[in-house]
Amino acid sequence: MFSLTPRSLPSRIAEPLGRALAKTGLTPNMITALGLAGALGASVLIARGQFLAGGVLMLAAAALDMMDGLLARATGRATTFGGIFDSLADRLSEAAVLAGVLFYFSSRGEREETILVFVAMVGSLLVSYVRARAEAAGLQLRDGIFTRPERVIVLGIGLIIDQMRIVLWILAVLANLTVLERLVAVWRQLRGRETGEP
Repeated sequence: MFSLTPRSLPSRIAEPLGRALAKTGLTPNMITALGLAGALGASVLIARGQFLAGGVLMLAAAALDMMDGLLARATGRATTFGGIFDSLADRLSEAAVLAGVLFYFSSRGEREETILVFVAMVGSLLVSYVRARAEAAGLQLRDGIFTRPERVIVLGIGLIIDQMRIVLWILAVLANLTVLERLVAVWRQLRGRETGEP
């Protein structure tokens, strides 16, 4: 699947965009915080059943997630704390939006959708957790069939076109398959390290 990240943008686009952002006076951490605030606002809208507005705001907030990295590199402000704050904001943003979806369906007694949101939320958090644990063990683990950019785009589209039941099934199944995919990748890397195989 495709991946929308700052590093995936061509340099002819990324560099001018980073320089333009630098002129605003905003810091990378400010942009990260704005993105998180946008996700929290989207969560409130979604919890109230305003899926279209919530979906648009969520995608706009997610777009800011690309901007903080561009700005950090353009201004030489990339820091370890900024990277940790950005990762934390990513997890909080996704959890907040899914919490809004959970509140909406649970308050209406929609049992299937409520369970699917919970399963999707657990899967999305575990995708990131497996990567964090793997990297702490000195492994490289970046690929996955359904990582955060894909989840955000699918969820945003589902909200905008009001097809949440289908989208929740997609999120629940593919997020947890990605956990399994990454776990297998970790096992293979560790086995290769122990046996000396590539």
